[in-house]
Amino acid sequence: MTKPRTLVILPAWNEEKALPDLLAELVRECPDVDVLVIDDASTDNTNSAARTVPGVRVLSLPINIGVGGATRAGLLYGERGGYEAVVQCDADGQHPPADIPRLVAQLKTADMVIGARFAGADGYQVRGPRRWAMRLLSRVFSRMHRVRLTDTTSGFRAFGPQAISLFSQVMPPEYLGDTVDALVIAKRHRLRVEQVPVAMRERQAGTASHGSVLAGVFLARALFILLLSLPRLVIRRRKAQS
Repeated sequence: MTKPRTLVILPAWNEEKALPDLLAELVRECPDVDVLVIDDASTDNTNSAARTVPGVRVLSLPINIGVGGATRAGLLYGERGGYEAVVQCDADGQHPPADIPRLVAQLKTADMVIGARFAGADGYQVRGPRRWAMRLLSRVFSRMHRVRLTDTTSGFRAFGPQAISLFSQVMPPEYLGDTVDALVIAKRHRLRVEQVPVAMRERQAGTASHGSVLAGVFLARALFILLLSLPRLVIRRRKAQS
């Protein structure tokens, strides 16, 4: 069997320091994939830093639209380019490129594959209210999709043809909307979701765009949206069964 034609997309905002080493590693570890950096209107030299690695493509957005919107742009690029698999990675170097082939391989049985930080690959942990919220989300989505999901907010994901077609049109632009809300949308459209254990690294450079407090606020928002969506999903499932 031939390998699927794969595009790796990296939504990036002010990641000039992390990108050159990460892109060089990505090209070295995954020589058979195409790489696209989506520069989300960065105010630093992210655009030029991304172009220092030969073969890497850069999509420059005129205004900042957030990680969800940038991911959607990358998926649309992938759909129009006829790619069979699109893999989303963080541009800060936390997601090891060596794990990308494992995510793509899992697309043989799934439409979307999550690179899960809490599935036994390493000792990655979060604490406090954020941990409780993430555990609750994982339990709810595991039951919803009828598969064990331990990391529903992971931005390390692989999309197969059906997921590429869907999310290139409807990927939510809000922070965490591209992960939590996307799982609700995947259920509505009956996409198969699975996970693969991955290791996580420390951010290679720069600072996160959202602090722990703001991340907690967005998690609370995600839980609220999920609660609003559950009744409609239950009604839809009952209709399908009748």
